[in-house]
Amino acid sequence: MSASSKSKTNPGHYFEDFQLDQEIVHATPRTITEGDQALYMALYGSRFPLHCSAEMAMDIGFDDMPLEDLLVFHIVFGKSVPDISLNAVANLGYAECVFGVPVYAGDTLRATSRVIGLKENSNRKTGVVYVRTTGVNQDDEVVVDFVRWVMVRKREAGDDSLPLMPPVLPDVMDVVPAADLIVPDDLDLNDYDPELVGQADLWDDYAVGEKIDHQTGMTLEEAEHQMATRLYQNTAKVHFNQFAQAQGPVGRRLVYGGHIISLARAMSFNGLANGFRLAAINAGSHTNPSFAGDTIHAWTEVLDKMELPDRSDVGALRLRTVAVKDQDCEDFPYRDEDGVYLGSVVLDLDYTVLIPRRT
Repeated sequence: MSASSKSKTNPGHYFEDFQLDQEIVHATPRTITEGDQALYMALYGSRFPLHCSAEMAMDIGFDDMPLEDLLVFHIVFGKSVPDISLNAVANLGYAECVFGVPVYAGDTLRATSRVIGLKENSNRKTGVVYVRTTGVNQDDEVVVDFVRWVMVRKREAGDDSLPLMPPVLPDVMDVVPAADLIVPDDLDLNDYDPELVGQADLWDDYAVGEKIDHQTGMTLEEAEHQMATRLYQNTAKVHFNQFAQAQGPVGRRLVYGGHIISLARAMSFNGLANGFRLAAINAGSHTNPSFAGDTIHAWTEVLDKMELPDRSDVGALRLRTVAVKDQDCEDFPYRDEDGVYLGSVVLDLDYTVLIPRRT
């Protein structure tokens, strides 16, 4: 075959292309700008003060106004998509996500992934790939590190007469422990002013088991979802190509699950406004698909209150935020009596935030 006839495009990896312990360096480095942060705010309406006020951020020890933690997550996630999930059916879950050093406008992010698990599905058409993805800045400091698993199409359906390949499943922690949470080195909450935030409730004021209805609804718009996934350079076919998706079982483009996470996080400001930094994502499931036109509401349960080593000024709240479509959250919709997610539930996210304590 002549050189001119060889394909120079990236068809993406299929399930058969992945191998255990495979290391993948993702293209391309991305320099983050203030424009990225402004667009993120325009998409989700986030009001957490650390990402709105440079003055307040510097008053409590940051070098400048840091970028939204989830913006960093999505950009690193997006770096991995062409190599991990270009041929995905769906992203299934997350674990052990730890946010590292703050990211500022002007920082350049890179990402790598390692395959840590593989499981062929019984339909012989797909399999689940488990990867650990690490994002670093220009100084090789970790900005975010996480495990995710994704259902990926096979290039060719397997032979039903042959046994399934033995699954290799990674052992992941249920919860990122308090000792592994990263508190910025120079964080100093002596000058933290809850009045500027608009809510007086701090770590001490929350109780394990407490549930909060965030009382906000946002309707998913096709244009906004498309803009968000392009912002993250997330090229997964299920989010972009309506021509291809029209021929699939759903017939529509799926909304990127991270878009729902960001909406839910923005909504949680109403009730959790002083949870100023996302420290970890312990687990997450996209329990049902979301589409343009769905209206998303969210509620949160306090799962745990953690004290942090050598810190009396800041604590951590472990939270579960549940997002639902086309339903309000007055009754905290979640699972039925058999433990099955309700059809309206589109996200179940277990995560940890840093929040000031009364000192």
